Amino acid sequence: MNTKDGNASVPILEAHTTKRSLHRGVWSDLKRDKYLYVLGLPGIIYFLLFKYIPFSGLIIAFENYSPYLGILKSQWVGFEHFQRFFSNDDFYLLLRNTLAISLLNLLFFFPFPIILSLLLNEVRNSVYKRVIQSIVYIPHFFSWVIIAGLTYLMLSQSEGLVNELLEVLGMAKIGFLTNSNSFWMMLTAQSMWKEAGWGTIIFLAAIAGVDPQLSEAATVDGAGRFRKMWHITLPAIRNIIMILLILQLGSIMDTGFEQVYLMTNGAVSEVSDVFDTYVYRSGIQQGQFSYSTAVGLFKSVVGVALICMANFLAKRFGQEGVF
Repeated sequence: MNTKDGNASVPILEAHTTKRSLHRGVWSDLKRDKYLYVLGLPGIIYFLLFKYIPFSGLIIAFENYSPYLGILKSQWVGFEHFQRFFSNDDFYLLLRNTLAISLLNLLFFFPFPIILSLLLNEVRNSVYKRVIQSIVYIPHFFSWVIIAGLTYLMLSQSEGLVNELLEVLGMAKIGFLTNSNSFWMMLTAQSMWKEAGWGTIIFLAAIAGVDPQLSEAATVDGAGRFRKMWHITLPAIRNIIMILLILQLGSIMDTGFEQVYLMTNGAVSEVSDVFDTYVYRSGIQQGQFSYSTAVGLFKSVVGVALICMANFLAKRFGQEGVF
């Protein structure tokens, strides 16, 4: 009996020992990297306050929420708001506009920083390279209000610089800002000008990690710059491209409220109304908090589903995923 009891207690003792070792290891890691955790503390607090704690408010998407009654006492309505949203005639219009803008960004904006990074990497004059980098980085620090203002100054039909030049040349003025056929491409061009330079930082950092001996060996073999970019640089940063592509797919239902809202006018309202502007109009202006939360929850669920699907396909084809 004693032998059996002694043998039975061995796994328990080992489990307690492993647990103490784990706690001791975690504490030692925290103590060793305390300054790194302090450095990351503002970011952790930000995500806790603005990303995780607000999750509890999603419950109002299934309620007829009243600010006077609060979340706990508001009437439970289940999926009523979702049914109303999907049966709304505006749903397909919002879906079309949102997907069109996002797909254009995916097609033109996403590869642009990659191409720009490859070109900047080939610049040998360091001074010239830094000047170009500074020029393409600057628009990132402009707010969308400034970007929209500059767009109106350049493309306005009455006083825009481009139309003034066309008038001087004896040509008819063009309504760039009121043309619904070119509205989506104008938004894409704005995004490319504003954010492409900032996106090159990630790709240039990835390119800097490529082993220079590979390029030297390719040069010895007679490969030109284009061949080295295609066969060495691009495969070396393929994992970074795939991860950013997955994240981009996750935000395909998020077109950016500020940009679309500032560029919208009555002439292009049919092609400019997206989920973000719809949530603002129904939630903030009309006070339909539960309904707008249901719309936002729908966007989030679609984004998570796309990330999981893209991550699965990436791993299925032998690439690295986000998780």
